[in-house]
Amino acid sequence: MSALTLSECFDPTGATYGIPTYPWRYAPEGLATRRQLRTAGLRPGGQPVAAQLLRPRFRREPLVAYLYRVDWAKPVRPMTSRKWDALALAMLARRTCPTCRTDAGYVIPPSLGVCVTCAYPDEQRAA
Repeated sequence: MSALTLSECFDPTGATYGIPTYPWRYAPEGLATRRQLRTAGLRPGGQPVAAQLLRPRFRREPLVAYLYRVDWAKPVRPMTSRKWDALALAMLARRTCPTCRTDAGYVIPPSLGVCVTCAYPDEQRAA
């Protein structure tokens, strides 16, 4: 696939891609990505994708970012005390070593699967 040019990414009617398409950084006012909505304290709220951004790349497929209408966005749901508790338990589980059953104080690396003390017991004794 050949690299797209900036003009090939501009399709505000949606004739080529099926939905309105704009080049990177050329989106019209009133449209935002999920991250931009989240920064503003909003969420898409079940609305369909309104448009897309395309960013051409050399020798690869273009990056795509979907855009949503800001006026249809809903506010982010607030965290409840139960959600905070569930998140704290999940983080505790990520910090607990399955071998020695202690809180390591950091998230256990998935590459090791256990805390550093259990993964390298000889090195810990030498120090």
